[in-house]
Amino acid sequence: MKIVITGANGLLGRHVHLHLRAQPAYRDSLVLLDRYAFQDDDKLAAALEGASWVLHCAGINRDSDERVEQGNRELAERLTGALERVAATPHLFYANSTQRDRDVPYGRGKQAAHRVFDEWAVRQEARYTELVLPHVFGEGGRPHYNSAVHTFCHQLAAGEELAINGSGQLELLHAQDIAAAIVAAFERGQTGELRLEGRTMSVASAAGKLVDMHRSYTGDVIPDLRDRFDLQLFNTLRSFLYPHYYPKALTLHSDERGALFEGVKNRNGGQAFLSTTKPGITRGNHYHFYKVERFLVVKGEAVIRIRRLLDDKVEEFHVSGEAPAYVDMPTLHTHSITNTGDEELLTMFWSHEIFDPEKPDTYFEPVLDPEPPH
Repeated sequence: MKIVITGANGLLGRHVHLHLRAQPAYRDSLVLLDRYAFQDDDKLAAALEGASWVLHCAGINRDSDERVEQGNRELAERLTGALERVAATPHLFYANSTQRDRDVPYGRGKQAAHRVFDEWAVRQEARYTELVLPHVFGEGGRPHYNSAVHTFCHQLAAGEELAINGSGQLELLHAQDIAAAIVAAFERGQTGELRLEGRTMSVASAAGKLVDMHRSYTGDVIPDLRDRFDLQLFNTLRSFLYPHYYPKALTLHSDERGALFEGVKNRNGGQAFLSTTKPGITRGNHYHFYKVERFLVVKGEAVIRIRRLLDDKVEEFHVSGEAPAYVDMPTLHTHSITNTGDEELLTMFWSHEIFDPEKPDTYFEPVLDPEPPH
């Protein structure tokens, strides 16, 4: 199998890539096209030749009206032209938008691209699925581009005042939910229109949720995350706080008896455990899609390393039991903790949910490569 993703560096393309990459059946089949590879005739042809599945996530959201309208159609024409030149007839998925029905440049451009793909599918007798998507949000989004959610998260992280359109409405769907729906549709061979529904709310309500979450979290209280949508919204907010917010120091209360600090305060439980680590040993080297996980060194010295998936940059946080400070692991980042001291390390780990071995949401990947797991 050969799976091609266009717009692989965009919000949806990246999330679909990471979703497939975590599944053994698909991870070795992926061919990724960013905007530069897509515009290179040879690279585009080589990618499409023999493809069994193409996910077209590339698109133009922000530009001049003329460029937005014409550009999306031109991307579709370039893709179908290349498919015909290499005689490839994969199952084609197109990430369209609910805005396609609006008589505005973006809507007309997205609708025109759909017509190009639909005509190609009829002409080539190929399978074609039109994904009709609401407002897409998730970790890695760009403020003032993908969604108002990303703009609000950026403004909260930067300490700026939120600019809220009180009359606006949103229908929000997380990019990982879209990725899962795409895989399911491909596996059952679904063609035609596939309209995905999100959570509907006003712009003001979305902003209010994020403000409440930010106020709670920066006050050292994890908000209530029992609703999956709230968890997704919170993880998106945390992605904008990382890495500058961490490590977050805790207040140490001391008297003649000793010292006390509050390691985790949250509104919906979860699971905490203590772990010892011998000098020089590393734990972790894994990542999560949705789990909120906290590392808090109680005794000893350690370095916490975190690397964004598909990126080489590693952030390092040096922590000590002498000055308690937590680091919460951002989703879609692989992470580890290494005992850098001479004594045994004692660490408290906390997750927002009780561990379920049937759904561990834990995927191995070294932060530093090569590095053996422990």
